[in-house]
Amino acid sequence: MQVGFLGLGQMGAAIAERLEGAGIGLHVYDPNQSAIAPFVQRGAVGHAGPEGVANEARIVFACLPNGTVSERVARDVALGASIRVYVEMSTIGSPALGRVQHSVEARGITLVDCPISGGPKGARAGTLTVMTAGPRWARDELRPLLFAIGGQVFEVGDKPGQAQLMKLVNNLVNAANMATAFEALVLGAKGGLDPDQMVQVLNVSTGQNSATLTKVPRAVLTGTFDYGAALTTMVKDVVLGLKEAEALGVPMWVHEQVGTLWRFGEQQGLGREDFTALIKLLEGWAGVEVRSRGQQEAGTP
Repeated sequence: MQVGFLGLGQMGAAIAERLEGAGIGLHVYDPNQSAIAPFVQRGAVGHAGPEGVANEARIVFACLPNGTVSERVARDVALGASIRVYVEMSTIGSPALGRVQHSVEARGITLVDCPISGGPKGARAGTLTVMTAGPRWARDELRPLLFAIGGQVFEVGDKPGQAQLMKLVNNLVNAANMATAFEALVLGAKGGLDPDQMVQVLNVSTGQNSATLTKVPRAVLTGTFDYGAALTTMVKDVVLGLKEAEALGVPMWVHEQVGTLWRFGEQQGLGREDFTALIKLLEGWAGVEVRSRGQQEAGTP
C-alpha cells in the first residue's frame, strides 16, 4: 500500500513514524527539508510538494498547523493522479474543513475528517485518541492504519466536520480544566499549602481532572514546562470551538471567560511557550510559584 503524509512537524513526524512500522510504502512532504531527511534515510520517498505525494499514494494524510495552510495544501493535493482518500488530521474547524472538502471532492477524492488528541508523546507511543468522520467505506479502509496510529479510534459519524466538532469539544474542556486548576492551585500556594500535597488531594477527590492528573505533576510542579503543546495552539482551538458554538447558537458563558484568559496569556508573550506556562501569568499576579518544595529550594540562592 502506498500512503502519503504531509506535514512533518512535532505532531506529524511522530504520527508518520507510527505509519513507517505498518508495512506500507510511505511518501512524505514538508516545506522543511530537514524534516523529510530522516524519513528518506529510513526508506520513505521524499517529494518536492503535496501534488507529488498525491501522484504516488492512494491514501494521503495531512497534519498541518492551521486552516489557511490546510486549504492551500488541499488544492495542491487535488491535482494528484493516484490519491483517492484524503485524511485531514489537522484541527481547523468545520468552515475550513468544508473548503478542504470542496477542493478535493471536486476532483473525485473522498475526504475523511480525522483529528487526533494526545500530543507528540502519545503519537510516538501509539496511544493517541483518533476521531474520524466520513463515508463508511473509507473508514473501513483506513481503520488498520488508524489503529497503528492510536490506541483509541472513535468513528463519530459519516459526515466530515463531526470529528472536528468532537475534537473541539475535547479541547474546550481541556482548556477549562487547565485554567481553573491553575487558578485554584495558585490560590492554595499563596495561602501556604504544599503544591505536591494539593495535587495529591485533588487527584483522590472531586477536583480531579486531566490537568491535575498529568499536566501539573509532569510540567508545572517540576518547573520544566515541557508537556508538548504550544500555548498558541490551545488559543487557536479555543477560538475555533467558540466559533462553532456561535454558529450553532449555543451560549458559552464559562468558556468565553476561559478563552479570555488563554488569549491574554498569548498577548503577554507566552504563545510560543508550552501551554502549561499559562500558570506563570497567574503566579506573577499572586507573587507565588506552584512548584514542588524541592524545586523551590533548589532555585533559592
